[in-house]
Amino acid sequence: MSSEHDSTPHPLSPQEAWTEIKNGNQRFMTGDSNHPNQDFHRRNLLKSGQRPHAVVLACSDSRVPVEIVFDQGLGDVFVIRTAGEITDLSVLASLEFAVDALGIPLVIVLGHESCGAVAAAEHALDTGELPNGFQRVLVEKVTPSLLSAKAEGLHGIQDFERNHVREITKHIVDRSPEIQQRVADGRLGVVGMRYRLSDGMAEPLIDFGLDVEGVPELNAQ
Repeated sequence: MSSEHDSTPHPLSPQEAWTEIKNGNQRFMTGDSNHPNQDFHRRNLLKSGQRPHAVVLACSDSRVPVEIVFDQGLGDVFVIRTAGEITDLSVLASLEFAVDALGIPLVIVLGHESCGAVAAAEHALDTGELPNGFQRVLVEKVTPSLLSAKAEGLHGIQDFERNHVREITKHIVDRSPEIQQRVADGRLGVVGMRYRLSDGMAEPLIDFGLDVEGVPELNAQ
């Protein structure tokens, strides 16, 4: 991982980076993936450094391989994965490294259908039973988004998954002054998405600094 600060503007704007990601997911959904930037020439080119156009905080679920579902190649996306796409200081630091040192113009939070971490938090709320060991951290990190969903009258696992993505996305923007500033001055876009195992679509749920078609009106910007 290159740690050299790159202050030059990224060749893609936040909106253009979003279009790349959106179009890649559409290709994947329809079985028409291009599998770009995966050859010997690309590997050689990347020896001198990286210039990804998106940083993705995704769940660790093996059914949601980020580069594949967005039809991206080597060096195109900077990926951070945690179960339930939960955050801590190291995750926030990695996100800030991506947007500051690498100049990435797009942050994506990617949750998914049938998320085990969200299901575990729902089970804990319903039964009072907590998992053993460090798995308890997952429940503690996910539970606030379920509580906020219930407070808004939302119910059911799909609503909980969507609200969890929204809450994590808002949390990242709220916690990081670096990300806030870049969104405010137009250098960065942030979008929260939920991947559907059923059809391969990554549905947008909330955005900051972007014009994302299809985002529901429940969009706290």
